[in-house]
Amino acid sequence: MLYYLFEYLESQYQLPGASLFQFLSFRAALAVLVSLLFSTIFGKKIIDYLKRKQIGETVRELGLEGQAQKSGTPTMGGIIIIISTLIPVLLIAKLQNIYILLLIFTTLWMGAIGFLDDYIKVFRKDKQGLKGIFKVIGQVFLGVVVGSTLYFHSEVTVRLEQPNVMVEQNVENFTSDQKSTLTTIPFLKNNEFDYAELIQWIPNSAPYSWLIFIPFVVFIITAISNGANLTDGIDGLAAGSSAIMVFTLGVFAWVSGNLIFSDYLNIMYIPNAGEITIFIAAFLGSLIGFLWYNTYPAQVFMGDTGSLTIGAIIAVTAIMIRKELLLPLLCGVFVLETLSVVIQVGYFKYTRKKLGTGRRVFLMAPLHHHYQKLGYHESKIVARFWIIGILLSVLTIVTLKIR
Repeated sequence: MLYYLFEYLESQYQLPGASLFQFLSFRAALAVLVSLLFSTIFGKKIIDYLKRKQIGETVRELGLEGQAQKSGTPTMGGIIIIISTLIPVLLIAKLQNIYILLLIFTTLWMGAIGFLDDYIKVFRKDKQGLKGIFKVIGQVFLGVVVGSTLYFHSEVTVRLEQPNVMVEQNVENFTSDQKSTLTTIPFLKNNEFDYAELIQWIPNSAPYSWLIFIPFVVFIITAISNGANLTDGIDGLAAGSSAIMVFTLGVFAWVSGNLIFSDYLNIMYIPNAGEITIFIAAFLGSLIGFLWYNTYPAQVFMGDTGSLTIGAIIAVTAIMIRKELLLPLLCGVFVLETLSVVIQVGYFKYTRKKLGTGRRVFLMAPLHHHYQKLGYHESKIVARFWIIGILLSVLTIVTLKIR
């Protein structure tokens, strides 16, 4: 809203300083500050409200050190992240941008599913929360909406051939924006892949590439959202790891939506994608502000309200900027946590069937609980996972030039 106000003031009254809102860098910096201030200042008030309403976490007895002290800690803190993200976005971003609208929908939809799950746990005293099938249905619905919009909407385009942007006279290389299901494959020289190629063996298959694209979008959103949910097990782990990933996605959104940088790096230029940077900036500020209260010893937990939403936003953003195939590297912490659960459950069932007694690979899954069982303090585990996350983010950014 402020963007449109200052745009009007500049065009009608040439108000000094109003032109600053035309600069993406200024609006991104402002979004970080607004979300960070809101999440730290008003976050405390929200936590106090949750305490008054006795919206506390019911901790299952897992035999972990310090576990009993966490019982009663306010949960549903993901509300802080959601509100702190949406306020600066609504104030500063271009709200007619299709990417911004999709990200707002993603935040509200997954936030509602997570909130319902937490509500059932807290107020219905059901530790299982919302049944897993309903969570998956919600994630699939989001994937279908996002995938269909990105595939069919006229404003979602790419520009493959670019002019020599440093020489204004050389404009013959401009090509019109075009619909495409192209994405980026890391580390390869010709690092662009078209989903439509997967069904080229079918005659006249071009109009039906959505049959491949949309299910893939559904899978990515479901996998990353659940991965973030599994990672949210000890103080600061999910929020801190996510902040690192979100910052990296912000870099990709910036360069992918900038004609000069995308030309220099020889990557796909995605018209209008630069506006995603505003949402990412607000999201990053809210995560950092939330960490103020979520680091050990946590004053609040994000609950599924936060974790499911965080994972979905990361997945949808990566898909929008055509970097979803980088997610296994960028979200390596989420992947490790998810794999540890899959391996643990799969091996336990296999050995129970073969040997009559189930055996375990890890002392406990997800992986962070394994290290807790080994005697590591949770703050040390979190710090080391953050370091791994930073390393993976650096490697992800390096893929811009390594092919």
